[in-house]
This record gives sequence, structure tokens and C-alpha cells, in this order.
Amino acid sequence: MRWMNTAVREIHISSKPGSSYFLRVDWEGRSLASGFRVLLTDGQDAWSGEGEDDPRGEAEELEMTREKYVQDLERALTGAEPPDSYSFSLSPEPAGHSVTLTYEKMQKEISFRLGSALLEAELQPAEVLRQLLLHSLQRGDSLQNQNQKLQEDNQRLRQEQQRICAELKRYAGGKEALEAELYSRFVLVLNEKKAKIRRLQESVSKLNSEEQKSKGSVKSTRSADQDSEEEEDEYGGSTDEEPEEAQSSPSSTPLDDSLRDITDVAPSRKRRFRHLRLQDPGVKRPDAEARQKER
Repeated sequence: MRWMNTAVREIHISSKPGSSYFLRVDWEGRSLASGFRVLLTDGQDAWSGEGEDDPRGEAEELEMTREKYVQDLERALTGAEPPDSYSFSLSPEPAGHSVTLTYEKMQKEISFRLGSALLEAELQPAEVLRQLLLHSLQRGDSLQNQNQKLQEDNQRLRQEQQRICAELKRYAGGKEALEAELYSRFVLVLNEKKAKIRRLQESVSKLNSEEQKSKGSVKSTRSADQDSEEEEDEYGGSTDEEPEEAQSSPSSTPLDDSLRDITDVAPSRKRRFRHLRLQDPGVKRPDAEARQKER
């Protein structure tokens, strides 16, 4: 079987404080659910073996879902969690031709067994160590390349950020300049509108004043014409009354002739004279008759 994924981590055996072992796990697929291979070495000896193909039984014993169990198993064997979260043990002691590697999960003050793998001793541990070193070097080169790529991406993103910041500053400056220009234009247009409104108001006030003056002159003209018409009517009425009075007196007297010769200075005098004549007609007519008799 050709394994697609590989992980290497350092573990410590609980029964051997201060000892260091290197654990290599190879698996195919996205997770350890389809099986995995374990390689353990202390730098002198090496053991290898395969884990269980189906972790369903272990999950049922722990009363865990299969997905949760596989997740904890990956964290324990691949080093995704801190070392203090899991513990490892080897049996029998001392290690012989075959050993059993047991891995447990530490939770607060208790621990529970995740699983175990039966490992057989490798006949050529030096070759195993060489492969382990080669994988470590390849993994280091791969991580270095990834780090270099990430640094380049980071540098590119930093330059892009600087360019965007410069563009934003330029846009902000242009925005402020545009706002200032638009505000000045707005103030200019507003002042022009205000001046135009003032001129229109002055024109309207002037037109209203002229209209009032025109109405006043027309009204005075009409009143003058009306007064003149009333005077003409009064004058015409006084002249119209004279023939009637003339007809009432069949013969003219020297007094009537003298009255006709008086210049008509104003209608008011005629009215006064007519008023006097109408007040005492009997007095004037006998005098006229006496004068006629004397003649």
C-alpha cells in the first residue's frame, strides 16, 4: 500500500521519564478512519505495525461517535494537540521483538484509552532511521518553501496595502478638494440667487409703488373730472331755470333787463340770486308792475 500522508512527532513514554521516541504515522485519504501505519524508534531500535482499519469498535467502547473518535485519534498520533493532552506507554518492559503502543487521552485528572497498535521490530533499524531523516528533511524543505511563498505573498500583500493606502489618501485629498470647490461654487451660486432675489424684490416694490402712485393720480383725475362735471351740471341747471321764469312773466321789466345785463360770474351767485328771487317774488313783481304803470 502506498501511503499518501505522513506525520512525524516526538512522544514521551510515561514509564520512561526523560526518554524520547519518534513516532511516524502514514495514512491514505483524508483521515485515519481507513487505516494507518505506525513506525516507532528510539534512535537505536525501530518497530513498525498497522493500526486498526475500522475504528468503529473502539468508538463504541468509548461511547463516542466515529467522527469524534477519529478526530481525537488524529490529534494524538499526528501532534495536532499539545503533548500534555495525550500519553503513551509501551509493553512489555523492556521492549523486545514485539511491543504494544498504547495511547490515551488526558482529561483533567482522568484518562481514557483511545487505542493501541501492535508493533514488530525492524530488522534494519538504520534504514528506518535513514527514511525518517529523509522524510524530515523533505518535510523541512517543503515547510521552508511554503514559508518562502507565504513571505512573498505577505510582501506582495504589504505592497498592495501600501499602494491602496496611498490611493485612499489621494482619493481623500481629492475628495476634500472637490468638496471645497463644490462648496465655494454653492456659496457663489447662492449669493447670486440672493442678489437676484433682492433685485426682483426691489423691482416688485418699485412697481407696486408706481402702481399706487398711478392709482392715486387716476383717482385724483377722476375726482377732478367728477367735480367739474358737477359744476357743469349746476351751471346748466341754473341757465335752464331762467327761461321758465321768463315764461312765467309775460312782459319784461327794466329790472329784468338790468338783471340780464349782469355778468354771470359764478353759479353760486346765480343760486343766491335765484334763491332771493324765489323767496320774495311778490315784492319784486309789484315793483315791476308799478314801474310799468309809471311809464
